[in-house]
Amino acid sequence: MDATIVINISTPLLDHIASPADLRALTEKQLPQLAAELRADLIDAVSQTGGHLGAGLGVVELTTALHYVFETPRDKIIWDVGHQAYPHKILTGRREAMRRIRQGGGISGFCKREESEYDVFGAGHSSTSISAALGMAKARDMKGEQFEVIAVIGDGAMSAGMAYEAMNNAGALGSKLIIILNDNDMSIAPPTGALSHYLSRLISSRPYHSLRGVGKRVISKFPNPFQRAAKSAEAHLRTFATGGTLFEALGSYYIGPVDGHNLDHLLPVLKNVRDTNYDKPVLIHVVTKKGHGYSPAEASADKYHGVVKFDVSTGTQQKSKPAAPSYTSVFANALIAEATLDDKIIGITAAMPSGTGMDKFGEAFPNRCFDVGIAEQHAVTFAAGLACEGFKPFCAIYSTFLQRAYDQVVHDVAIQKLPVRFAIDRAGLVGADGPTHAGSFDVAYLATLPHFVVMAAGDEADLMHMTATAAAYNEGPIAFRFPRGEGLGIALPARGELLEIGRGHMVREGSRVALVNFGARMQACMRAADQLGAQGISTSVMDARFAKPLDTALLTQMLCHHELVITVEEGAAGGFGAHVSQWALGAGLLDAVGDLRTAKLRSLHLPDYFQQHDNPEKMYDEAGLSAEKITRYVCEQLGVNLALLSQAA
Repeated sequence: MDATIVINISTPLLDHIASPADLRALTEKQLPQLAAELRADLIDAVSQTGGHLGAGLGVVELTTALHYVFETPRDKIIWDVGHQAYPHKILTGRREAMRRIRQGGGISGFCKREESEYDVFGAGHSSTSISAALGMAKARDMKGEQFEVIAVIGDGAMSAGMAYEAMNNAGALGSKLIIILNDNDMSIAPPTGALSHYLSRLISSRPYHSLRGVGKRVISKFPNPFQRAAKSAEAHLRTFATGGTLFEALGSYYIGPVDGHNLDHLLPVLKNVRDTNYDKPVLIHVVTKKGHGYSPAEASADKYHGVVKFDVSTGTQQKSKPAAPSYTSVFANALIAEATLDDKIIGITAAMPSGTGMDKFGEAFPNRCFDVGIAEQHAVTFAAGLACEGFKPFCAIYSTFLQRAYDQVVHDVAIQKLPVRFAIDRAGLVGADGPTHAGSFDVAYLATLPHFVVMAAGDEADLMHMTATAAAYNEGPIAFRFPRGEGLGIALPARGELLEIGRGHMVREGSRVALVNFGARMQACMRAADQLGAQGISTSVMDARFAKPLDTALLTQMLCHHELVITVEEGAAGGFGAHVSQWALGAGLLDAVGDLRTAKLRSLHLPDYFQQHDNPEKMYDEAGLSAEKITRYVCEQLGVNLALLSQAA
């Protein structure tokens, strides 16, 4: 950035806000100053820690207005997506804790029920707020209680089908529910100035609804044709003024658009909605700008969606130069290389083009790349349709997000044996994003499906080979997983080579212990083998590459010629190790015959709990998957004196 940005971090009002109750003690005239202080404090905090910035900057005024108008935590606000909630965290007693957000032992980057009574629903994924809010509203009504439920949905979350399923259901249940649509990219309709504000304020007011009720009763006395004409005239008038046809059709009352950065516009509308007894959901369409109030974030909303530490005065992010290309970029380049030679290859992502490398693919092949929005279910079935017509779709979706489309993976892909390629980024633990974004379960939920081929890259060269193999494979669905972050820095081929389906390879030959790796714990296994070798424990290392089909020939060799065989994977129980164990049991390879001793077969995998956010290497050590913990586990299984371990480390 050439320009210098000056941020005033003097916060005399914010310094006295320990909870929303303190906020509500202010006058309305003080709120713009508080919002300015809140924005400056948010920028200052995230500049020191990194995290999500742009979406939070866009909802500063909206957050201030919501906590001012509604009696939180009695009234319940659900944030969707959760990374909009940084200003909410600051106003609800977590201002100091923001200086350790997303760090080990610090607060979460998303809403979390156990973190605060103000976080009424926790989520890291999107498009869940209306469903959860409707459940709370209906529970309120059934218990005869009185409180408001507000779902704040935005930052692309309205592109997912679940939001519309919830709205359709909400329109039929007759419960008051307030939905704030945070439209931060002008995707539906821009505000239309003073007239729009006046109309929004008018149609949200109690007098309007009282008059409307009288009108309905009068009209009900007319013959049916006149009733239909009157209702149509009113609907067309409100649609012309506000553009709310879709939401009205789904059974919600529409108000907007409202300028989300103008407290003089927000406050009266929110008060009117609070004080009006609606008999169905009301949707307030609030238009905001992502990154509002901080020019670097306004100018580059995508780059400032999630940031590392940055210089507030210039906006320059403090990114260290990577030692090696990221796995994501290696995948993108490998796919581009394959697509250059095969015009049937298609790229698909669900609102994560830069996160999956599909932005690079889209630059190279703009007519063969599709971002379907936050709609993983649609992405998978869309890919299935393409596969039906002879194309080769690559569905590039994070492991944690692919969970959302599991029924489509089973029903629309696996059962029909369609050759959809699943490029699964963010496999394993993801550090600061914590349990909601960890890629823990994809091996377990994919390898159990008939017809599937499931691979995991041990290094970035393997990733290139798996991309090429997936492009060439047409017998059915195939998936390959790879982690977040930098590769190992190894030499890469110009193009990936085809792997034989179901064949692993030996990386190191030993005689007593075999470490059978599946995925990106390869380097940890190699370091553990070095440490064990220093103890005089001869160790083989096998890279399985495939969880399905298994390389049974190589696994048989491991079990028949080693005292101890340990599978190692960065996934949950029920994955690769479980498949190896089940096969070995069925094959009788663990049966003792006479005096013949069989190998011990053990499995190392992620623990059976959701690990909280921290540095990834600390998380892997906690999980028992660091080189040192693998070495220690081997020694325990062999009965080796652990006091010698420190010498090996």
